[in-house]
Amino acid sequence: MRVAFLNGPNLNLLGTREPDIYGTTTLAAIEERVRARAADLGVEIEFHQTNHEGELVEQIHAARGACDGVVLNAAALTHTSIAVRDALLATRLPFVEVHLSNIFSREAERRQSVFGDLAVGFIAGFGASGYLMALEGLVEKLGPG
Repeated sequence: MRVAFLNGPNLNLLGTREPDIYGTTTLAAIEERVRARAADLGVEIEFHQTNHEGELVEQIHAARGACDGVVLNAAALTHTSIAVRDALLATRLPFVEVHLSNIFSREAERRQSVFGDLAVGFIAGFGASGYLMALEGLVEKLGPG
């Protein structure tokens, strides 16, 4: 099984960006934890981050045929990107949407996901641990094979 972890805008600044909201764990540290847990589960992963909407769309396209599923933290694009939604619809890849903060307890404009209804699962508010939860949940959802 192969899973793509796709991360959107500003997540490269984790660890220093608004630590009261996003915590102090860097994206590199999250990736390290995910890789260790994936190895335990016998899952191959790829890990990407981009600050560009079109590149995130390209990463979703590239995962089609190469990965069994996706863990997606589209960051601010969660609330606005019909292009990301269309890519998810076009590829039909099963994905878990993950957010470090609880988007439903944030500002009004952050309380929606334009593609959350397409996800096989949704995890928000658990900080960096949410990535591990998303991995384990997606692996369980996809099952053996």
